[in-house]
Amino acid sequence: MKYLIIGAGGTGGILGYKLTKGGKDVTLIARGAHLRAIQEHGLTVHKIWDGQTENLPVKATSAEDYQEQPDVILICVKGYSLDSVYPLVRRVSGPDTVVIPILNIYGTGGRMQEEFPDILVTDGCIYVSTNIESPGVLQQHGEICRVVFGVREKEEYRPVLADIARDLEESGIRGILSENIQRDALQKFSYVSPVGAVGLYYHCAAGEIQQEGEPREMFKAMIREIVALAAAMDIYFEQDLVEVNLNILSALAPEATTSMQRDIMAGKDSEIDGLVYQVVRLGKQYGVPMPQYEKAAEELCRVLQDG
Repeated sequence: MKYLIIGAGGTGGILGYKLTKGGKDVTLIARGAHLRAIQEHGLTVHKIWDGQTENLPVKATSAEDYQEQPDVILICVKGYSLDSVYPLVRRVSGPDTVVIPILNIYGTGGRMQEEFPDILVTDGCIYVSTNIESPGVLQQHGEICRVVFGVREKEEYRPVLADIARDLEESGIRGILSENIQRDALQKFSYVSPVGAVGLYYHCAAGEIQQEGEPREMFKAMIREIVALAAAMDIYFEQDLVEVNLNILSALAPEATTSMQRDIMAGKDSEIDGLVYQVVRLGKQYGVPMPQYEKAAEELCRVLQDG
């Protein structure tokens, strides 16, 4: 199958690298110096947990220059950039194209499906910690790389989804075709939202949340608030998400931070609305107390307003 990955940052870049290494037909959509570096020198991955560096030629082009019709489109941009990819998706999609958004913001697939009623848009999420270190170079903070995706309604299922999961597995990516993607995507959200919020609130990296102390306790409390919110939405988890997410956290390098933290510290647009403020709004909508999220949202809003 022909894969198009829109976005070549920490998520799209590492997926493109691994799928290419696995022998799949992949094209990355990138821009600027990052695109030029990939085209001229390939894509480099620096693994900070063991110090190894790998380089691989990876196909990359701009959105304007891409002229093929992919079988699968992986959307790997930030939530605030989602609308900007719609023209490319409309231009290159065929009737059988499958679109898999892999964003941190919960519910993205359902919203995209309304924009593209004639093609299949699944939901999806990824467990990975990677960022752009410099143009053409990715820094990966831990070995975990797991993609979970699936349809929201059983009647939307297509056999090609199993083929995609197999391609991911053959490329060293844990590919999970979910039978309950809304639950599984919210489970991922229960990690990425609290870890980003706590990192911002305490101005800390993963190492401080890995150790006993206030950041770790706030992290756990926020996970419990997400679980309570999920129950109000009639979504229930089979595992203890506090334990699950602490295990994910423990696998990261101590210096790892989230993309939301890095964006805000750099003065860029961020996903704070979808990852923090939206949780507070949902708590009010469903009548679920969210004291830790409200505390974090109030403080972060104040800090950002003050510059």
